Amino acid sequence: MLGSSIVFVWQIIYIAIFVTTLYAFIEALRVPAQAYPAMDKQTKGLWVGLLGVGLFVSLSAALTSYGFFTFLALVASLIFLLDVRPAVRGIGRNDGPYGPW
Repeated sequence: MLGSSIVFVWQIIYIAIFVTTLYAFIEALRVPAQAYPAMDKQTKGLWVGLLGVGLFVSLSAALTSYGFFTFLALVASLIFLLDVRPAVRGIGRNDGPYGPW
């Protein structure tokens, strides 16, 4: 009984990591390529590749309940979402002071 509930909790954690990685991957694809070097971050190709591998790892963990490298995918996603995304978000968009016109 206790073993099955622990497996269920880990399954929920793996699904949450997958959703976080998927969101980071989509955001990395949406940002223009010139925004990354403009804000002194790595290239778009590196971030998309890194998050793509993390997406595959986290998906396989969510489907199989075995996720040794899943937390590395979470770390890469959190670095992107908390450091890179805020820095490159506004580059390359033609928004006015009150949003897009």
